[in-house]
Amino acid sequence: MRTDGRREAENVQRQGPEIWIRGPVPPAGRRFSWVGTHGGAGVSTLATVYGGHDSGRDWPGPGAPASVLLVARTHATGLLAVRRALEGFRHGEHPPGLDLDAVVLVADAPGRLPRPLADRIKEIESAVDVYRVPWVSDWRLGDLSGKPPRGTEALVRLVRAASNTR
Repeated sequence: MRTDGRREAENVQRQGPEIWIRGPVPPAGRRFSWVGTHGGAGVSTLATVYGGHDSGRDWPGPGAPASVLLVARTHATGLLAVRRALEGFRHGEHPPGLDLDAVVLVADAPGRLPRPLADRIKEIESAVDVYRVPWVSDWRLGDLSGKPPRGTEALVRLVRAASNTR
């Protein structure tokens, strides 16, 4: 009996783990949609860099992922737009079946935010998870080929977790 165990162990060692045999499994389809709360929020850029469904400024339609990431810039107009969208979501002014995962705020300029804008972001953070994306000069020039910017590791984890479920 001991020799049979050895043969079985040798056989497993020759074959290796299952992933070596079948190769990597492509991730399940993405399950979230990027939704801009105003024009120029950065939805298409985020969908390209992080993956997911680009809904533009519309709610996801039939067949699109039902989990929503609201997107806005960090300027005054963008923060007002995201607050309005959150209020509408809270009051059910969205298609049935949608879930709000988080808000993603994209820097509207390099550098620190003025205090009034930072205070508005704190208010938003008190109501929903917020992920911040810093200013990326390459994106402004149309180069979306690099890795996601530093400081967005939590957003990367959220996106990867979303794409590996369901």
